[in-house]
Amino acid sequence: MLPPVLIISISIVAIEVVVGFIGNGFITAVNIINWIKSKKISSADMILIFLSTSRFILQVTILMYIHSLYFVDVFKLASVYKAFGTVWMFVNHASLWFSTWLYVLYCVKIINFTQWLLLQIKLRIAGMVPWLLLGSLVISSVTSLPLLWITPSTYLCSSTGNCRVNSTEHITDWDSSHLYLFLLYFVGCFFPLVLSVIASALLITSLWKHTKKMQRYADTFRDPLIDVHLTAIKSIISFLILYLSSSAAQILLILTTSQSKDVKVAVSLVVTGAYPSIHSIILIIINSKLKLAFRILCQHFQCHLENVTLSPIL
Repeated sequence: MLPPVLIISISIVAIEVVVGFIGNGFITAVNIINWIKSKKISSADMILIFLSTSRFILQVTILMYIHSLYFVDVFKLASVYKAFGTVWMFVNHASLWFSTWLYVLYCVKIINFTQWLLLQIKLRIAGMVPWLLLGSLVISSVTSLPLLWITPSTYLCSSTGNCRVNSTEHITDWDSSHLYLFLLYFVGCFFPLVLSVIASALLITSLWKHTKKMQRYADTFRDPLIDVHLTAIKSIISFLILYLSSSAAQILLILTTSQSKDVKVAVSLVVTGAYPSIHSIILIIINSKLKLAFRILCQHFQCHLENVTLSPIL
């Protein structure tokens, strides 16, 4: 019987995953449909498709990880664990890179640069995006495939299913595999994390200065652009908070040597699951195309429900 705290945390993560499935699935579907209809796609929409798809897969791995912690022992097999860990590391690093390129793209397009090199990047960023996405997949492969040769001593079962007595519990001491796992995660996350912080800081600074300038010259009525800029600033700050807290929670999960029923593990899973779910909602709110599509979808469901309600009466 699981403790109440763990039951609550698992329930929260399950809700987060459902929200993430809906949000990321919606983002992917809308952009692909628009791509098919218009037969062209913008750089931002291309990144959003890669980002939402990778997060959809990432949340599947979160569910599988929780299942392996609390319900079944199949993941205690070393071969299964290594394959699962490699997939998780790959989609996690890839999604971090994709979100980084999204904010780098926003940064390059919004901020006016005067330096020649940055100006050239601004002019050519659209053609660079497919290569940046492909490079992200390659880098994510390089930082995740070594997991196939690393097996933490937590998972002591062989491919034949022979397990040691204490294989179902986490070890209480560190071993070298924890260090290797941490190094792979850190190397894969460090550069996108730094780029994201820099791009977000530049965006917030530029938008804040522009907002203050508009407020000084605004008339007695409130300029709608000010609200747009303030919403963008809030969304970027929210992204940074979710990004950093999720990275910290994932590091805690990697480094933990306590039992899987530890409260720290449960809380870390909740924080980790929050980032891909909540950020998908933020993306829908700040993206005019996604917001419009969501409103149309809600109106469609509302009309459908009204028809279903009226049909028995008729």
